[in-house]
Amino acid sequence: MISQQPYFIRAIYEWCIDNNLTPYLVAKVDDKVVVPLQYVQNNQIVLNISNDAIKDLLMDNEYISFNARFQGNSNAISIPVANVMAVFAKENGEGMEFSQVKEPEPSSTNSESQNNGLKLVK
Repeated sequence: MISQQPYFIRAIYEWCIDNNLTPYLVAKVDDKVVVPLQYVQNNQIVLNISNDAIKDLLMDNEYISFNARFQGNSNAISIPVANVMAVFAKENGEGMEFSQVKEPEPSSTNSESQNNGLKLVK
């Protein structure tokens, strides 16, 4: 089955845009992520993904990619959906947090693994 995460990311992004809010994305940075490393803190990066901040946004079921400027320099950004930790509105903090859960064990009773590690945030 396809993960629900890319659908939730797109939904929160569209909700932000429809409500004139600024969508932000938090991603875990590893060797699969392409971002300017000087903006990474604690193996994470926080990105403004509003229409005013980026261009050529593509959000599919596996990757989020776009072009963004950092200190005047254009950068191609690429983030696996699995690395997205949260997407939220800057103005009110509402959005969704995604746990970085490994494959749950079959006998797990952890409610977070039962809901695919998804949490609403505010």
